[in-house]
Amino acid sequence: MKNWCLIVGIGFVIGILGGCASSGGDDLPAEPAAVQTASDAAPDQPANEPLANTLKWTTASEVENFGFDIFRGLSEDGPFDKITTDPLPGAGTTDEPQKYVFVDDSIDPSKDYFYFIESISLGGVREKFSPVIRSPAKKPEDAR
Repeated sequence: MKNWCLIVGIGFVIGILGGCASSGGDDLPAEPAAVQTASDAAPDQPANEPLANTLKWTTASEVENFGFDIFRGLSEDGPFDKITTDPLPGAGTTDEPQKYVFVDDSIDPSKDYFYFIESISLGGVREKFSPVIRSPAKKPEDAR
């Protein structure tokens, strides 16, 4: 049985929302250590600069991890669309922590988005890797 801790952050504030939990079984291709979403816009960013959502996560270790796909939806319950053209490469098998980043720059800044990460094993097995994470709108709807 593997233990993992999940840290979720939204915007510029990162908070610990979950403690340590136990996943059932040793066949997971990777162990989630941390997942966060953040706006790429700095507080002093010019208004005409595009905004993006950035997902960052780390793994404590990985077992036969081919990579990750990212899914996005407009509600917590979906539906979700895969937004990665190709999987983000994983680290195979390693006991070393790994850091990953995905930038979603195709957002409407007036909408909330919901994301989850799916891991893919070297054998092609796909498993939901993260909980659904909300990234709130960056601008009010009338400020487009």
